[in-house]
This record gives sequence, C-alpha cells and structure tokens, in this order.
Amino acid sequence: MERIYLDNAATTSLDPAVLEAMMPYLTKHFGNPSSIYSYGRESRMAIENSRKSVAKILNAHPAEIFFTSGGTESSNMAITASVRDLGCKHIISSSIEHHATSHTIEYLYQNGEAALSYVKLLPNGHIDLADLESLLANSEEKCLVTLMHANNEIGNMLDIHAVGDLCKKYNAIFHSDTVQTVGHFPFNLRNTPVHFITGAGHKFHGPKGVGMLYINENVKIKPFVHGGSQERNMRAGTENLYGIVGFAKALELATTNYENDSNYITELKHYMMNQLNKNIKGITFNGDPTGESLYAVLSVSFPKTEKSEMILFNLDINNICASGGSACTSGADQGSHVIRAINNNPNQVTVRFSFSKHNTKSEIDAVVEKLKELI
Repeated sequence: MERIYLDNAATTSLDPAVLEAMMPYLTKHFGNPSSIYSYGRESRMAIENSRKSVAKILNAHPAEIFFTSGGTESSNMAITASVRDLGCKHIISSSIEHHATSHTIEYLYQNGEAALSYVKLLPNGHIDLADLESLLANSEEKCLVTLMHANNEIGNMLDIHAVGDLCKKYNAIFHSDTVQTVGHFPFNLRNTPVHFITGAGHKFHGPKGVGMLYINENVKIKPFVHGGSQERNMRAGTENLYGIVGFAKALELATTNYENDSNYITELKHYMMNQLNKNIKGITFNGDPTGESLYAVLSVSFPKTEKSEMILFNLDINNICASGGSACTSGADQGSHVIRAINNNPNQVTVRFSFSKHNTKSEIDAVVEKLKELI
C-alpha cells in the first residue's frame, strides 16, 4: 500500500518549485551575504528580496521581518524580549499553547523574571475573552499576552483582532504564535493589533530550519543571539541563505494558490468528518471543527478499546501517517497537554489527521476503511 501522509500540521513536503528556487544558492551562488565583494552582494540581495516579498505578502514593512531558524526560536525571542526588554512582568497565556511558548514562559516564571497566569478555556477549547479581560484589568504589572492564532492539535482559531484590541486597551504586549496560520491564511499586519507573530517554512511546503519573526516597528528589543551584525544587528550568525529564499518562495506560492488550496482542503476535512461519522460509532471531534478552526486539522477521539489503544502504531504499520493527541499517560506516550486541558476523557483515544493539497478523497476512503478494521 502506498504511504498515506496525514500529518501535515507536523511538517509538509517540499514543493518542487521551492527546491528549484533554492538550488542556485546551494550550488553556484554560495557567497557569504556579509562579504563586500559582488559575489557576497548577490547573496545579500537574495535575502533582502526575500524579506521584501514576505513583508509585502503579510502587509508589513521589510524592516519588521526577521529571519530565524523557525517558529520555536521566534517565539523564544519574542517572549524573552518582552520580559527582559519591554518591562512585561506578568505573562498571560493558555494551557494549550505549543511547547515553544509554554516551556519559555514556565522558564521565565521559574527563574523569577515574571508572574504567570493562564486564561480560562471555554468547553470547546476557545479562549475565554471575558476572563482574559479580567486578568488584564486586574494586573498591577505590565502584561505580555501570548496566545496562539491556531492550535496545532485541535485547530481552534483565536480572534486575533479581539485579543489585540484588549491588549491595546490595557497597554499590554501581544505575541501570537502564528506558525499554523502563516502560509495558510491571508494576513494584513498593517491593521492587526499585534506586536510579534511567527512563521515556519516547513508548515507550508517550504524547507525545514527556517522561520520568521515579525516585530512591530513600534517595539524596540535587544538581540537574543549575539556575535554579528546580521538581520540588522538582531540575530547574529551567517544567514540560512537557501532556507530564506525557500521560505519566501513557499509563502509566495501558498498565497497565490490560497483560494483553491484552502477550498480543496476544507472539502477534504468535511468529507473525512462525514465518512467517520457514517462508519464508526461513538467518535467525537475535539475543539470547534466546523466553526473557527484550521481547515487542515481534524482531531478525532475514538472510544478506547484494546484494539484502539494501539491505533497509531497500527496505522503506521499500514503506511498511514497521523499523529497522537491522547490524554493518556502510558509509558513513553505522555499524551497531549492540549487534549487533557479540553477533553480529559480516559476512555477515548485521540488521533490528529492533518491535510495538504496533495491528499485525495480516495486516500481518506482508504484510511476510514482501515480504521473500521482497527476499531
């Protein structure tokens, strides 16, 4: 059986057109972007053209776009700088953030650098905005609000404008982990009240190991990595030249094909929901799958049986790639902090299926057939 890949929220395949754009910088254009001779200046031009392209797509200024090694570094940098450079001594976040955020804020809290509060969640996994406002209103310290734009496990989407407006009202800094949405949704950062957003090339058919951090021009922070004057003195180290070129190309392709791809993938997701409902008894979907939700992510809870406990393992044996997200904590499987926070049901086993433009209805039929057998 051909491999069926339904774990696109973890990583996506590299688009051939992206590889083609990267190739010259892996071969003949290998000059150091910091060198003064023309050979280095070509590399520098490639980076700055990529920056302009990314800025234009996100409707930001090129001076607000910084290239990093990925979403994790970007979030670490934004959160740490907010505490150390912008005077945020109180962090407000949620219990369902990606570890790049949650481990960073726990570190700063345990290190005595900031107080830490978690906003309440509604039963469907969305953020309780009323609770967020009361946390902001009652804080004596300047706050950093860090809330993800879309959850990587259940797909729930935040109203980024509503949160940004609350942050404005209470003079708080707002960082949003947008790793699951940059390259999947249009952004207009000119009219989005946010100080920091993040991106990772490998979530939208670009290369791994490259990302970006948007830093609003009104915010002045110090570098997180020291040693050189790259990225306008904000991130030392020789730039990931071909990665940056690939990031910009992938974002450009994702933006050009957004309408078609998002409609097609949304259809696949709804098709899978219907097929699962029809064919397997007792399943539930986590989060808000038909409401404010990522079109590429579907989190499914199956009734726990001796058979279904081994479900991911059995899918893997059958050449189907999906990811876990269970609330259980058996041995090596620590389960999912996200599922535990919203659906702490020990009698269910959770699987996340995530789609891309390369998936087909016939693949979904094959997976549903296999799940019927396995459960």
